[in-house]
Amino acid sequence: MLPLLIISAYLIGSISMAIIICKILDLPDPRTQGSNNPGATNVLRIGGKKAAAATLLADGLKGFIPVAIGQYLGLDIQTVSLIALSAFLGHVYPVFFSFKGGKGVATFIGALLALNYFVGLAFIATWLFVAKVLKISSLSALIATLLTPLYFYLMMKNIEATYIVGLICFWIFYTHKSNIKRLLSGEEDSIKS
Repeated sequence: MLPLLIISAYLIGSISMAIIICKILDLPDPRTQGSNNPGATNVLRIGGKKAAAATLLADGLKGFIPVAIGQYLGLDIQTVSLIALSAFLGHVYPVFFSFKGGKGVATFIGALLALNYFVGLAFIATWLFVAKVLKISSLSALIATLLTPLYFYLMMKNIEATYIVGLICFWIFYTHKSNIKRLLSGEEDSIKS
């Protein structure tokens, strides 16, 4: 059953909601506009708040649903964390879209909320606080990501699952490498109020 759950999580993660939502709303393909990234932040740039909110929610559900199924089936936390990793990798490397996906933050948040509601809320609260103070979305995501393994370990007390969550966090830093370069050079876009 586990291989089926892992593969299903990856396939669910591979459904690029940004591309689908933009197509439904007759917006440009997010891979060809703005940052060329099929994620909620880029959809916000090209389609506005409603399209971005729909993308954020849909991408979050891609992480939440497979993990919640694993939890419902009574799988241990390490196994459910692997399901979260698989959904995340599906989003970042989607088989249906030439393995070119988004950066994975929304899918990760959805998975965190299913793994442990309080850890997911801690991520969101950290993101909101940093975004309010520093006004840079990518930096908010990176700081929240950096702190998440600590949040997760303090709540779950499981080192093996924390390593898996830490691997996802490391991967998020990798997917944000262009943002990190812009942050270091002072060229990263700020959040428009």
